[in-house]
Amino acid sequence: MDEQKKIMLAHGGGGRLMGDLIARMIVPKFGDGQSVQLTDSAVIDVPADKICFTTDSFVVQPLFFNGGDIGKLSVCGTVNDLAVAGAKPIALSLSLILEEGLEMAVLEKILQSIADTAKAANVDIVTGDTKVVEAGSADGVFINTSGVGALMDDVDLSFTRIKPGDAILVNGTLGDHGMTIMSQREGLKFDTPLKSDCACLGELTQMLCENCGGGAVRFMRDPTRGGLAATLNEVAKSSGVNVELTETALPVDKTVQTAADMLGFDLLNIANEGKVLAVVDAAVANKAIEAWRSHPLGENAAVIGHIMDADDSPLVELITKIGGRRIVQTPYGRELPRIC
Repeated sequence: MDEQKKIMLAHGGGGRLMGDLIARMIVPKFGDGQSVQLTDSAVIDVPADKICFTTDSFVVQPLFFNGGDIGKLSVCGTVNDLAVAGAKPIALSLSLILEEGLEMAVLEKILQSIADTAKAANVDIVTGDTKVVEAGSADGVFINTSGVGALMDDVDLSFTRIKPGDAILVNGTLGDHGMTIMSQREGLKFDTPLKSDCACLGELTQMLCENCGGGAVRFMRDPTRGGLAATLNEVAKSSGVNVELTETALPVDKTVQTAADMLGFDLLNIANEGKVLAVVDAAVANKAIEAWRSHPLGENAAVIGHIMDADDSPLVELITKIGGRRIVQTPYGRELPRIC
């Protein structure tokens, strides 16, 4: 391993080089060599009657960006999918698809980021897989993660529980991740650098359920690809309700908005990687916002809209700054570059 500075196809061939890569570079990041069992599956102690299970893949370019990297993104994305389902994340799997020629130093940095992020989120990496593909077949590294979490008591989240009058909350500014990635690709620089919001949200979701009561929290989702627009259109169609947003209530960073304007993007369509959208009983909305604002990831939390009765086809409407109304549609998709 010492003489190898780049990934070779032989590192994925199942032989000595692959064994060295796993044993000397990957496994030490996630355990002491004894707690990590190199078997085809892991045995997990899950202290709950119900578990949540999720899987995701990460293919972001560039691999490193202000506020994170593909390693941090892979852990946060999977932890957050569990968290917004009302679960406490417990364990993750980690599968790496490495491109021939990848610098070992780059892989080392990504693995360290994965280890640090998992430790901070209090989740274990318990099993995984490694493959190597020919040069030109991948963007350096592709990552797949799966996660298991224990469903919190008295939490029942679903589209069917959303009711007219419910409040819509978000824990902070919109579009930070997507605009950071796209601005780096375009080489845009600002007086205030853009920074991805990539973060694990488990503490925020648990805080919301514990402070407001599971019954008052109807639904949670992390608005990643497609942003707020895609998530809220899914809410409207799946629940048979209208969604009414207030433009002046939307938390937006001025530099992020400037970048979006320069590149011609609507921030409602842009991905977030550290945001929770929650639908709650309006009676607990202020209590929820107060709780979130006591946490570093919720300092800019806001009530951004409400659930309304649907007269005809469910839709999402934005009440604009000048008092008009604009229908917010699900983004088509082709206009949004790959950012996660």
